[in-house]
Amino acid sequence: MTDFFDRHRDLLDRAVHAWRAREFWTPFPETPSTKIYGADARRDGHAAYEALLGGAFMLPGHPETARLGAEQSPWGQDVAISYPAAPPAALIAASQAAGAQWGKASVQARVGALIEALIRLNQMSFLIGEATMHATGQAFPMAFQAGGPHAQDRGFEAIAAAWIEMTATAQTAVWEKPQGKSDPLVIEKRWHLVPRGVALAIGCNTFPTWNSYSGVFASLATGNTVIVKPHPHAILPLALTVKVLREVFAEAGLPQDAVLLAVDAPGAEITKELATDPAVAIIDYTGSSSFADWLRANAGQALVFTEETGVNSVTITGTDDFAGMCANLAFSLSLYSGQMCTAPQNIYIPRGGIQTSEGHKSFDAVVAGIVAAIDALLADPQSASAICGTIVNPATLERIASARHAGQVVRESGETGAGRSATPLLVVVDGAGSGLQDDECFGPVSFVIPCEDAQDAIARASGIAARKGAITAALYANDPDLIEQAAMAFAAAGVNLSVNLTGNIYVNQSAAFSDFHVTGANPAGNASLTDTAFVASRFRRVMIRWPKAA
Repeated sequence: MTDFFDRHRDLLDRAVHAWRAREFWTPFPETPSTKIYGADARRDGHAAYEALLGGAFMLPGHPETARLGAEQSPWGQDVAISYPAAPPAALIAASQAAGAQWGKASVQARVGALIEALIRLNQMSFLIGEATMHATGQAFPMAFQAGGPHAQDRGFEAIAAAWIEMTATAQTAVWEKPQGKSDPLVIEKRWHLVPRGVALAIGCNTFPTWNSYSGVFASLATGNTVIVKPHPHAILPLALTVKVLREVFAEAGLPQDAVLLAVDAPGAEITKELATDPAVAIIDYTGSSSFADWLRANAGQALVFTEETGVNSVTITGTDDFAGMCANLAFSLSLYSGQMCTAPQNIYIPRGGIQTSEGHKSFDAVVAGIVAAIDALLADPQSASAICGTIVNPATLERIASARHAGQVVRESGETGAGRSATPLLVVVDGAGSGLQDDECFGPVSFVIPCEDAQDAIARASGIAARKGAITAALYANDPDLIEQAAMAFAAAGVNLSVNLTGNIYVNQSAAFSDFHVTGANPAGNASLTDTAFVASRFRRVMIRWPKAA
């Protein structure tokens, strides 16, 4: 047995400090540089990915009654990897069998093993980047960051939050109550940290590791076993994760089946059967609100954490850097073709225009500035492909086609020339009545909505966040009082607000250890990554007490 906890205690202490301070910290560099990861890292990662294609992905000791896998890269590559698959009942049984030993292991043993796994996953970031690229359609630089270091940051953040909560109170105590002239009552007490049971992590197609790691590592750290259910089109990044975790657990003398992979095929998904099994006590889910509603209605035995559908907004009332604002928005609207839970969709602008660093700009001039910035950003096909990536789900192209009829198209969506692609579509809509802009239109579609004035724009943007949910909101304003008014409105709507972003920080981005991703305070999700509420209810404290011997 290897004592990973002692090896990584200093790193854990730094993670805990960063979690509490909310300052910048990461143990995992986000730049895919061979100077950081080694001269041969990119070559070796690519070779390792190529070696997996068309083969059988092995998970020694994992339950297996069949081999499944039908991944197709949006970049045009046939992945053709087969994975071990087993019926839900077999996975549940194996997870429960591992639960007794995993739950009884010390907090230190579990946490140490999980940190070790993250370090090994970080060393594999070029391989995971390739896997993420072809699973999601992201360009490699984004796939490397989001699939690798940024996801690993989120996993470590969850470990730190769990450690803080599990060690927040004493696990033993001597309780002494005075009894006047009589001898005091003296009771010895001990508390056991008891996990809830089997956790199910339901992965998504667009960010399989980034959106899954928080729940996976929070559940494992708090003593729950985890069944990882990848999206059928994005298996490899999570299969690699499960493989590393199982290898580390074996070295630490812990049960490998504490983490399992639940692979299925499109049209024959096993998610519902797993989610409704009485043994499943925790579910982490990222995806549509319709399936989240199904989980809430049918998986009542489980504690369900969700990140769901929402309508993110940009409110433009003024700016002291018009060109910078347009460039910033152009990148935010183009990045990964809007296939991000944080991507802006609705843009609210006073119909009378705004005051800018270049003087007064009419509504049409503001829209034209944003369109011109997008065109300039994507003028070079190679750069456009690197920014936009590809469209992971063909249904997104259908949404683009429908959105063209919602109003006046001011920027037409095009192709980058690489893979299944689409650049941003901008449509000006009346906004007076209901329309496509009232719901999430996932993908590279944005609706520009004229408003009566700045207050109306803020009211509409914050109002739709409260009604339909939102994960991000952006505001451009010159008036400090207006900014404060907006801050209160968006806070009441339960959505994080970014103000006057014009440089190299974008509304799409969420930083681990600092930003609480999703607030849990509006319909876009009921959980926040990664506050103590996200980890505290994954275990319970159970007491044993007895009179202290004289």
